[in-house]
Amino acid sequence: MKTVLVLVEGQTEERFIKDVLAPEFYALDFFFDPRLLITKRVKHGASFKGGVTTYGKFRNDVMRLLGEAKGRIVTTVIDYYGLPTDFPGMTTRPKSTPLERVLHVEKHIHDDFGSPPNFLPFLALHEFEAWLFSSPDELPNTLTQPHKSVDFGAIRDSFDDPEQINEGPQTAPSKRIAQLFPGYRKVLHGPVAAKRIGMAAIRAECPHFDAWYRALERHATE
Repeated sequence: MKTVLVLVEGQTEERFIKDVLAPEFYALDFFFDPRLLITKRVKHGASFKGGVTTYGKFRNDVMRLLGEAKGRIVTTVIDYYGLPTDFPGMTTRPKSTPLERVLHVEKHIHDDFGSPPNFLPFLALHEFEAWLFSSPDELPNTLTQPHKSVDFGAIRDSFDDPEQINEGPQTAPSKRIAQLFPGYRKVLHGPVAAKRIGMAAIRAECPHFDAWYRALERHATE
């Protein structure tokens, strides 16, 4: 049995790991242990969790997990959209495709830790909500508004794949969903819709996610 420690941005990603991703690996005896990013520690109180504020805090959490890992894989599920500019590679990103830019940042993060073989930094391109565009129907059905499937699907069809949906402050995947579905609540509806879409569809539609999935498979079977 192997376990991978996953640093996640919030409760939505934690539920996605537990309810959608983890069951895909049960047959391989490969299990996921998601840990919420700690954004603030109080000396005499509970830690406040969720959200990326600075690279320093992110780095501290990754170092803590690498110290705990004892050879186990450590990975991350953090949104690329809105990533603080003090992350390694952010100020030197190439003026190319979103995929090339996110790979550039992931590599620089990995390098900043000394490129440990058991560390697999992963940034969701551009954010968790992009994966929900892998099906035109499931999020509208989850929100009991199936009549909006055409409009929702039209957003997806205007890009080569869901991960290309851009990172503008009004045009990022989450912003587009909020405009179309004002009642959308990320923690409540996101993991449910993702589970209904299914891993096969998300992998087929989202190449960066699929590459991360395949990397996890390799670690599970090596």
